[in-house]
Amino acid sequence: QAQLVESGGGSVQAGDSLRLSCTYSGHTFSNSAIGWYRQVPGKEREFVAVINWSATTTYYTDSVTGRSAIWRDRAKNTVYLRMDSLKPEDTAVYYCAAAEGGSTTDFIGAASKSWGQGTQVTVSS
Repeated sequence: QAQLVESGGGSVQAGDSLRLSCTYSGHTFSNSAIGWYRQVPGKEREFVAVINWSATTTYYTDSVTGRSAIWRDRAKNTVYLRMDSLKPEDTAVYYCAAAEGGSTTDFIGAASKSWGQGTQVTVSS
């Protein structure tokens, strides 16, 4: 059964760094672009970052550009998201997602995605 499992969330102080992991299983995800979204209560889920299937292309939302990095270890079937200089407004549940197609464009434009269960990140000032 194909699935995505996030880990690495927690409570940190503003200015700290955090690394989230998304471990995937199922043959379709190895050839998929995989990315991260986040959501706070009462708001829509927000795109954060994505990496294509071959790890040659990445794309970030403006609010995390310059202080985040996404990469994947295909041998471990894992995608990582590191965020530095964390701010209270980064507080959210972070979700890993995968879509059909291997490009970042496919991912962003996909109407249907597979989702993990989410991991909470809380940043205190």
